[in-house]
Amino acid sequence: MTDRIAIAVSGGVDSMVCAYLLKQQHNDVLGLHFITGYEKPAKSIEPLVVDLFQQMDIPVVIVDLRHEFRQQVVDYFCGAYLKGHTPNPCLVCNPMIKFGALLDEAKRHGASRLATGHYARVGVDPRGCYRLQKGLDRTKDQSYFLARLTQAQLARAVFPLGAWTKADVKTLAAQKGLRPIVPAESQDICFIHDASYIAFLIAHTGIRPEPGEIVDTQGHLVGIHNGLHGFTIGQRRGINCPASQAYYVVQKDVRRNRLVVGHKDQLCVDGCKVIDINWINGIPDGPLAIEARIRYRHRAVPAKLVPTGKDVAMVTFDEPQAAVTPGQGAVFYHGDAVIGGGWIVDASEAV
Repeated sequence: MTDRIAIAVSGGVDSMVCAYLLKQQHNDVLGLHFITGYEKPAKSIEPLVVDLFQQMDIPVVIVDLRHEFRQQVVDYFCGAYLKGHTPNPCLVCNPMIKFGALLDEAKRHGASRLATGHYARVGVDPRGCYRLQKGLDRTKDQSYFLARLTQAQLARAVFPLGAWTKADVKTLAAQKGLRPIVPAESQDICFIHDASYIAFLIAHTGIRPEPGEIVDTQGHLVGIHNGLHGFTIGQRRGINCPASQAYYVVQKDVRRNRLVVGHKDQLCVDGCKVIDINWINGIPDGPLAIEARIRYRHRAVPAKLVPTGKDVAMVTFDEPQAAVTPGQGAVFYHGDAVIGGGWIVDASEAV
């Protein structure tokens, strides 16, 4: 009896190389290409799947996850913006879609595990618990986006590129003649293409931007904004209020429809509250010295983590950090291992 392994294939160079590597190690590999309903309509699905099959010599199944993606990812994205938060849909998509609905589909096709092209690693500690670890290519490491995977999901997860660099992946693809079906990598929100976030929100929620006051940190009126949903913490562009120093977004007051701005030195905070934390290997016994990453493109920084409840913690940075944004994911590292990840909330928000 063979141990079938499934791989999520997008058609990009990473998933192509993943499929090639798995094919060298396993006799029974199944490709799963899932559709979200938000793909660019440039190519139909059937030719893409045929091309994948011809290049990889593995069967490829199309999985329709349009309903799940809309409900779990897009609705979350829109809802977060309506609350004045800045969402991170990848942190939701990985546990709910890829290692949720898609993994379920893999099991229905007889696969016991699901591989993806993430630059991350899975290990096992002496207790037999699964550990999520950084990818060896620190410039490409994507463990941040996987911080909400459970033990059960990590047990089924395979990351063939965890010990690879992006440069080596491209080199192997060229050597083996692997031609990406989707040549460009997604650099931002995968389901928003040509439209702006505001246009997307209007189309999907019907909300209309409502002008409101722009005030400084002392409460002085300095201008008028055209809608809170066009701003995020730390943003400079679009404020358009003349001042001796540039203004940055410091806070979004949704209740009063106010945008609070300040100068660059007012962006930094000493810490943040994090809620709905997924602890990968259990709640720490007490305060713990960690490295905290407060957005994907943020370099993890030394901090003190203090659990204050089952899935709540306070994080105090060794040095103040700028643009700590409600709605973004905070991910905690101990060495190269991810110990948990949750959502940043404003200090004024109730837990």
